[in-house]
Amino acid sequence: MTEQDSGDRIREEGNLREGVPEGATPEEKFIYHGVVHDHGRDDTVEFIDVVKAFGRNRVLDGLNLGVPDGLITMILGPSGTGKSVCIKHIVGLLYPDEGDVLVQGDSVPDMTDDELFAMRKKFGVLFQDGALFGSMNLYDNVAFPLRQHTEKSEDEIREIVSKRLREVGLGGAEDKMPNELSGGMRKRAGFARALVLEPQIVLFDEPDSGLDPVRTALLCDLIKEVHEENGGTYIVITHDIASARRTPDYMAILWRGKIVEAGMRHELFESENPFVRQFLSGESAGPLGME
Repeated sequence: MTEQDSGDRIREEGNLREGVPEGATPEEKFIYHGVVHDHGRDDTVEFIDVVKAFGRNRVLDGLNLGVPDGLITMILGPSGTGKSVCIKHIVGLLYPDEGDVLVQGDSVPDMTDDELFAMRKKFGVLFQDGALFGSMNLYDNVAFPLRQHTEKSEDEIREIVSKRLREVGLGGAEDKMPNELSGGMRKRAGFARALVLEPQIVLFDEPDSGLDPVRTALLCDLIKEVHEENGGTYIVITHDIASARRTPDYMAILWRGKIVEAGMRHELFESENPFVRQFLSGESAGPLGME
């Protein structure tokens, strides 16, 4: 039975269709309405009708999302819904099968290799495990981007590295090797390294991964403090709701490769969308199941 045939038997309410047959799948019950609340700023990063598939698995399915300039934006969603794939598109590690990705108005897929290399200098990236070089001490890990991409003297590098390490609470730990650091310290070291080139955009790929709740809260507070001091556009990928309650200015909920709802933090935590309410409350009852 089609929606047209059922006509007045189906009433749309938020993202749920009432009146679908008993035993309907979540896909039949759930539709996207893609509500995007105005953030009143220019978009630093923009996804336009982006489609990305790996074999038969369509990870991004017509994604439209604008990341506001100068704010901390958090992209949330269930595991496996395409959050990290978004980051790889932003920095040009992946290209869309359809659609476009813009960074500060420039199309990433249309960039030459030289243009892409120059564009990536605008970014700092904090990977899930910090991604430190195991053969280098903490100082050399953080100094690495400066030595690779600038012609600064060692005195200038030392001043910058020392400042960034102090910012993340690792002053005095310069000689430690990565295997001597706790998980939280490795995250903070990766954060310091992401900041040394004074990036305009900082990407965080599940920074809370592997951390206990207290260290997650401390890292969230650190992200906010450093952003307040340095500015820029921060994009945080996570599915951690505790982080969502304390870190972002702007939030976007991603599911099955599309935006369910995006807006300022208070707008999403006050949302009437059944999917958003379920996800942000962590309740078992709702349109999101184990599939």
